[in-house]
Amino acid sequence: MKSAEIRLLSTEEIRVKLNDARQELMNLRFQAVTGQLTDTSRLTQGRNVLARLETFL
Repeated sequence: MKSAEIRLLSTEEIRVKLNDARQELMNLRFQAVTGQLTDTSRLTQGRNVLARLETFL
């Protein structure tokens, strides 16, 4: 999610996206630990999206 897209969202929508991003990051971490995650760059992308959402919130 890009910064321009986040700016267009309301505060409540950002909170919903933030919860979704946290859940997705948790799932990616579990997949990485169990060896099911093949694209480890998704962890970095997930952290970046989470930080971007928190910054705008």
